[in-house]
Amino acid sequence: MSAGLSSVRLRATAAATLVVALALGIVALVLIVVLRGSLESSADAEAARKAVAAAPLAQTIEIKSNPGTPVGVPAEPVQPGAVVKGGAVHLYGGTAARLADPDVVLTAEKGDVIKEWAEPGEYAVAGVKVATATGPGMVWSRVSRATAEDALRTMNSALLPGVPAVLLVVAAMTWFSVGRALAPVAAIRAKVADITARDLHQRVPVPGSKDEIAALATTVNGTLDRLETAVGTHKRFVADAAHELRSPIATLRARLELAEPSELTKEALADVERLQALAADLLMLAKLDAGEPLRATELDLGQVAAEESLRARRRPEVRVELDIEPDVVMKGSRAHLDRLVTNLADNAVRHAASTVRVRVHAEDDQAVLEVLDDGPGIPFEQREAVFDRFTRLDEARARDAGGAGLGLPIARDIATLHDGSLVYAGGGFVARFPLGTP
Repeated sequence: MSAGLSSVRLRATAAATLVVALALGIVALVLIVVLRGSLESSADAEAARKAVAAAPLAQTIEIKSNPGTPVGVPAEPVQPGAVVKGGAVHLYGGTAARLADPDVVLTAEKGDVIKEWAEPGEYAVAGVKVATATGPGMVWSRVSRATAEDALRTMNSALLPGVPAVLLVVAAMTWFSVGRALAPVAAIRAKVADITARDLHQRVPVPGSKDEIAALATTVNGTLDRLETAVGTHKRFVADAAHELRSPIATLRARLELAEPSELTKEALADVERLQALAADLLMLAKLDAGEPLRATELDLGQVAAEESLRARRRPEVRVELDIEPDVVMKGSRAHLDRLVTNLADNAVRHAASTVRVRVHAEDDQAVLEVLDDGPGIPFEQREAVFDRFTRLDEARARDAGGAGLGLPIARDIATLHDGSLVYAGGGFVARFPLGTP
């Protein structure tokens, strides 16, 4: 899988994690609000229940004013369920009397001691009006909210590490799941990237999931089928056309050679020679594109280079120098390598000012062939373009002896067929082949 911010796997994981984070945040907020409300309602209900339960007892108590009783000093408590007859309970702080339950007090109807007895926010408070033996009063009860706060703190302590842990699990599972789902796509991409014009018979793997990815793989294979058919038809056409042209061109050349010499026959013969070379190049390209198996034998690259470079088309003013290291042995097709050396030598002679140098040596388990010339060279931005078929630089087009732009592409295809490479570097072309392997 491809990495980076544009990765489908990364974006899917980030989106899933973000959605779950938002959902968990909303759920946690709602849960806290609902729980707080429920606990506060429970505390209020418990306070009301206690006040109502203490009301019957409060009705039997006589409230007497006793301002001298200090705040916080309870009077004699009255036990729940006891019947008080004629007894009196001193008021709590002069305004309230404490019953048996320390969280339930009796006050006069307008007593204000409740604010000190039950701090707002710390207790749930409920009051019930009662008619005591000496007049109206209020029974107040309180229930601490500490239990609710403890429950909320417990929940917060669980949510604080729990939510990130859940998000981490979601991210990991999404990453793993999306990776599993996209694995067939990566396999399809790798196979398509590996397929070239010479191996269109290959097909991408079709997963057994029977989903959209399987449909994509089937469609790609169908496209490759049609492409292979079209390319095969094209290759056969080029090969047949080149093959059929060889005989009439050869006949025409023979007739021109036997004709009365003249300027016209000389020019016509040069054109026929170029047609012959073009037909041979097209036939060679058709064979290379067809992916015919390589008939490799052990050969000395230096010997091949020496023989074929001396057979190259010569210009009287250009000298060909050889620098051949002995015993540079490799495996390959003699016919193909002959063509490679011939094409490189012809190109070098065509563009050289005075000297072409052909060098063969071994370097780092590679057989290296260098064909250098002292010509103007190739601009940096065009050093790859010259290997495109039918590509000729403007200077080459100006020469009558210029080729059709197929020599260098054929040479590179031959180098690639031998698991080698061909590049332009340092004033000429350098071909590298593995030593001892085809």
